[in-house]
Amino acid sequence: MSKKLLVRRAAVLGAGVMGAQIAAHLTNAGVDTVLFDLPSKEGPPDGIAMKAIANLAKLSPAPLADKALAERIVPANYDTGLDLLRGCDLVIEAIAERMDWKQDLYRKIADYVPDHAVLASNTSGLGINALAGVLPEALRHRFCGVHFFNPPRYMHLAELIPAHTTDPDILEGLETFLVTTLGKGVVYAKDTPNFIGNRIGVFSMLAAMHHTQRLGLGFDTVDALTGPAIGRPKSATYRTADVVGLDTMAHVIKTMADTLPNDPWHQYFNAPAWLQALVSKGALGQKTGAGFYTKRGKDILVVDLAKQDYVPSAGELDPSVAELLKERDPAKKFAALRASEHPQAQFLWACFRDTFHYTAYHLADIADTARDVDLAIRWGYGWSLGPFETWQAAGWKQVADWIAEDIVGGQAMANAPLPDWVFDGREGVHGAAGSYSPARSAMVPRSANPVYQRQRFPDPVLGEKFSQGRTVFENDGVRMWVDEGDDIAVVGFKTKLQTVNNFVLDGLQEAVGIAERDFKGLVIWQPKEPFSAGADLAGALGLLQGGDVAGFEAMVANFQATSQRIKYSLVPVVAAVRGLALGGGCEFQMHAARTVFALESYVGLVEAGVGLLPAGGGLKELALRASQAAGPGGDVFAQLKTAFESVAMGKVSASALEARQLKLAREGDVVVFNAFELLDVARAQARGLADSGYRPPLPARNIQVAGDVGIATFKMMLVNMLEGRFISPHDYEIATRIATVLSGGAVDRGTTVDEDWLLRLEREHFVALAQMPKTQERIAHMLKTGKPLRN
Repeated sequence: MSKKLLVRRAAVLGAGVMGAQIAAHLTNAGVDTVLFDLPSKEGPPDGIAMKAIANLAKLSPAPLADKALAERIVPANYDTGLDLLRGCDLVIEAIAERMDWKQDLYRKIADYVPDHAVLASNTSGLGINALAGVLPEALRHRFCGVHFFNPPRYMHLAELIPAHTTDPDILEGLETFLVTTLGKGVVYAKDTPNFIGNRIGVFSMLAAMHHTQRLGLGFDTVDALTGPAIGRPKSATYRTADVVGLDTMAHVIKTMADTLPNDPWHQYFNAPAWLQALVSKGALGQKTGAGFYTKRGKDILVVDLAKQDYVPSAGELDPSVAELLKERDPAKKFAALRASEHPQAQFLWACFRDTFHYTAYHLADIADTARDVDLAIRWGYGWSLGPFETWQAAGWKQVADWIAEDIVGGQAMANAPLPDWVFDGREGVHGAAGSYSPARSAMVPRSANPVYQRQRFPDPVLGEKFSQGRTVFENDGVRMWVDEGDDIAVVGFKTKLQTVNNFVLDGLQEAVGIAERDFKGLVIWQPKEPFSAGADLAGALGLLQGGDVAGFEAMVANFQATSQRIKYSLVPVVAAVRGLALGGGCEFQMHAARTVFALESYVGLVEAGVGLLPAGGGLKELALRASQAAGPGGDVFAQLKTAFESVAMGKVSASALEARQLKLAREGDVVVFNAFELLDVARAQARGLADSGYRPPLPARNIQVAGDVGIATFKMMLVNMLEGRFISPHDYEIATRIATVLSGGAVDRGTTVDEDWLLRLEREHFVALAQMPKTQERIAHMLKTGKPLRN
């Protein structure tokens, strides 16, 4: 049994962009964190670190899951603060990418790092063994590289790079901490320049730049070709370079040129003349407002090399190439790309070919298995399939023959041969037995580190299949399943974006009944994001436009009945939420015995945006919680204010922690950082509740409400907003009705009501709003454009 790494306190050395954001994410995860930098020349000695912490609130996307966490980070400097290291269990160095600076810092801190603590460098490509060389003997076995990708809160990848001297137990402990506490996907990389993610990712960008120039394509055309059209992020190639910074890009390319002199592709490791020209002009991308792209007013312009100026961006896929990319069979798609004479198709084939060639040639040097490469590129660069998966899906043998043909014909970027293992009769590098490792000449299964037992469905690579459990019950809306021998059942929705229709409602009620009869508990969990985008608007609009008000009312009543069935189930129902949980999806989790949220959960009651109010019991629960928080005779209105603003403004939380502030999550709800562990934790919560003698809450019959005084006070706020033209008359109408339901209707302040009273109010006001033409316009507009209409 390896020793556990217990991290109560951590230090981050270097308060630059990466260092400050790593400190922020450690703090998100509840780790007491000290952020170090150089002493400030003027003002307080910790000024540089203090400024970096203050700046975290301005960054987008937000590094902190809750802005208030900034004050938990402790600022320090290397002159007066090194004693603070003595209490740390983990020290992460994240200063500038210079070997001499890093080594100097290690000499300075070595005596302060405790005997048990782990020291890790967040270098993106410097030699880990060279860095370890300056450390005292006692620290070397506790040192390794850990490379976070930017932005560290959101990018799943963390590369773990052992030095020759690193103790395996230290690595296993650090891997466990990265996976569970920080929510990362860990890939082991060998100590080679740029490791795995940037070695392959940057090469793929260099290949795209080379073929852009060779075929004379526009930068925006290349971005149209290398984005979602081939399963990659919208930022594609040149937009990504703008986000990363063209100076950073040039620096990374130079690092490859300096550190990989014997790479057969070395001649391409130089920044193209046009990249150098942009850098020398100070056009460094997003941070300077101009790079390959710039914005003028609302227009996006792109650099045109011939005109030496920015021109309106019009880069589009040629219709024939776009059609070809829609082909679902990868083998047919690749054959068509290679055969096409069109420069755009030739560009894509050449980029794929050279990236496959490079990745296969270097696999043995940079990684233990092909899985490590594919996951590093997916998690670090956002590709839907890694390079080996793409190749294998397109037909391994055929593509290998084509690459070999192009190498012999002098069309590939380098004439290095493909490794022998590519042609040993294999159909690919991933299979049921694992993924190929050239060093072991075998298919290697996934890691045996116990932390992965928490992932019932890990992120699969091509060819991996995980048991879907035994189906217990299924209809057109839901599937309920269980693992053999387990006493907690799981139910998930089968609709697009997990929206809620009558099949889902009926299915959930049925699932709760089966769970009460046959199981200890029930978890509502979706195999993929989102948790639920809310009610099926198209179905609801159909009923309204067809004049079927009775059918519409029945659907609303059924929605409320489902929420109540979840709440009053005799066995605990636990919601496992990640991604969007909007409208009805949010209401279901509000009624669960407990919710387990992935950190990246975006939760909101957003019905106001489509001209409606929440009517699946959400407003009823908010009124009930306000009454409970106020206590007998207390100020209910004060407890309602945040909830009213959240609902009337249709606010969506930017994290699970923020959902608590918006009153959409409870203090007792659980937040997990690794979405792949969500199901495991939710089942454990359900089992824990059941084993401790769970009983549902007693029906709430004495809910104290704010009444007519509450409605009047909310209305005063709304009138000011209406007169200031911050809201439209229809917004005012919707918000007034939200206020009316939350306040328990036009009754005396302090009146007590029951849940049925509040549910009836929800239904009445929901149905009244739904029949208004302006609401129907909003619903139709949202269905057509995906955006809210402010009418």
